[in-house]
Amino acid sequence: MRSTTRRFGRGIAVCLLAGGLFLFGAGTVQAGRLGADYFPNVQLVNQDNQTLKFYDDMLKGKVVAINFIYTHCGDSCPLETAKLRQVQKLLGERVGRDIFIYSISIDPEHDTPAVLNEYKQKFKIGPGWQFLTGTKADIDLIRRKLGMLGDEHDLSDHNVNLIVGNETSGQWLKRTPFDVPQSIAWALGERLQNHAGGGLAGNQDYANATRLPDMGRGEEIFRSRCTACHTVAGNDELGPDLNGVVERRELTWLTRFIKEPDLMLKENDPLARELLAKYKNIPMPNLKLSDEDIQALIEFLRQESKRRPEGAG
Repeated sequence: MRSTTRRFGRGIAVCLLAGGLFLFGAGTVQAGRLGADYFPNVQLVNQDNQTLKFYDDMLKGKVVAINFIYTHCGDSCPLETAKLRQVQKLLGERVGRDIFIYSISIDPEHDTPAVLNEYKQKFKIGPGWQFLTGTKADIDLIRRKLGMLGDEHDLSDHNVNLIVGNETSGQWLKRTPFDVPQSIAWALGERLQNHAGGGLAGNQDYANATRLPDMGRGEEIFRSRCTACHTVAGNDELGPDLNGVVERRELTWLTRFIKEPDLMLKENDPLARELLAKYKNIPMPNLKLSDEDIQALIEFLRQESKRRPEGAG
């Protein structure tokens, strides 16, 4: 498997697409609307066996978020899906009404509508977010048009970035799974919605803005990579609550599980297998953290647990 870090960073660049210029990152370049003459109108099938045309039914006149996954991915895809689930919760009933989320499989031979429906249920996905499959040729064409098809040697090497855009205004942005959900939700719910009319508020004076508290490395990792599935002294979400986890688990086991959970599952580690079964077979993704990052994360969890009432959550 090639470096996850490389795959996460691959798309944060200027991509020249036939018919327009997109800056896929924190900013965008407006190049005018790209419509039916650019986006393919190929047919896809969703988790409910409904056939949709990519441009006419999924893109035209809509604000959308699109990512590409495969359901048996044990690395980045669970993280992507869990992070988007948080975005959906933040946007609430707007998803399916004026914001549309699509996850398209890059392994259509395996990911039938029934498999996609099971995956959707496993992650407790609400309405308004569709999971789709189709022919590999059609899906590759969509990915190419969106600047999401790169040099891939196998499924695990796929581009994991997320595309958000407003088809009417022609504004498109690329985000990563490590973006905080609030940022993605703001882009979909405010920035892209306001672009066609009036735009955002003008220049503002930030001299008196409240300074945000500094975060240590461990907290930064937890906030950006762990909160999609975990809380500390909250409730079990897609994964277990982590209050007291440093005291509950043997340190060597915990360190290795954070570092290489995929390998521990392959080795049939009893506790890793128990957790997988308990949490609906949603695997802990390998986040490719360094040893220093893991120690910082563990220390944050230790200190955060001390701040919480014993047994909270």
